Amino acid sequence: MTDREEVRHPGDTIELDQFLKLAQVVSSGGEAKRLIQSGVIQVNGEVETRRGRKLRPGDRVTAHGEDYVIEADESDGDGGEPE
Repeated sequence: MTDREEVRHPGDTIELDQFLKLAQVVSSGGEAKRLIQSGVIQVNGEVETRRGRKLRPGDRVTAHGEDYVIEADESDGDGGEPE
């Protein structure tokens, strides 16, 4: 069974290689490139070998047997309350 971890990021999208660094799955861009190209990374249940794959909120990345769910960083200071 895999664990599920939510990872927040600013912006609407994030590239797969950048996400792997943000989630601390890898420590460098080169390591991310090798891991992605090896065919062991899945996005939404499908093997993904493109470093530049755009991830959006709700996407699920599986790496090393762990699931990571992309969450938008909604810390814009608005609070969502109308004035």
